[in-house]
Amino acid sequence: MDEKTGNAGPDRIEHSRDDRLKAALKANLARRKRQVRARQNARESDAAPRDENED
Repeated sequence: MDEKTGNAGPDRIEHSRDDRLKAALKANLARRKRQVRARQNARESDAAPRDENED
């Protein structure tokens, strides 16, 4: 008979902590990539000649 308790064992705590850390690292990497792309796009749009009749 399996007993289910509300207490998480040390293995479960470490596993969920690792999962949270991995998710946070993945999110931070994605955010940094978006920031780099946004900066590159801003630089490219500033360097590109603009059409004065563009409205």
